[in-house]
Amino acid sequence: MHSVPAPHEAFETRVQALLDVPIRPEFSIEQAPSPQRLAPHAFTLTADAVTDGSSASVGAHVESASGRFVVLHDPDGVDEWEANDRIVIFARCDVEPELLADPLIHEVAWSWVTEALDNHEVAQLGGTVTVSSGTSFGSMVERPGDGLVEIRASWTPLEDDLTIHLSLWIEILATLAGLPPVPAGVATVGGRRATHT
Repeated sequence: MHSVPAPHEAFETRVQALLDVPIRPEFSIEQAPSPQRLAPHAFTLTADAVTDGSSASVGAHVESASGRFVVLHDPDGVDEWEANDRIVIFARCDVEPELLADPLIHEVAWSWVTEALDNHEVAQLGGTVTVSSGTSFGSMVERPGDGLVEIRASWTPLEDDLTIHLSLWIEILATLAGLPPVPAGVATVGGRRATHT
């Protein structure tokens, strides 16, 4: 007779698989402390651009890219999620001032999320796009203007395999940073895996 794993053990098995997912070499990811009050169980990874010369050189804006990926799990389910699991992502990156001048920048940034999730089974997708800019004055007037785009999104995964959602988060972060997409079916050469804590 086979024993049924406890809910927390089943969750740990699923999220541990995330640590073995290869990602683009432009980013490094590591496990981080998880929020304590959002769900009984949670797992968090953070991402930062690689700037140590160990991968292909990245531009100044790509270097500013960073993000967070959180898996929330409640064995009893949450009405708002319509399930037991919830994916929460955050992605931010400095952007060219010209991009900020686009009156549709908020819609464009959100489309990066919806396009990444196309053809994947998710529900209850929601989120926000925040755009901010800075202008220099006085002795700093010669400094170029700067801008920042932040994307926050969450959705309910409708399958048990969470690894695809980690890859989708990295895809969104890469798009925000202006990196070209990895062609479908091409392995991530030099892909990094998460650093264990």
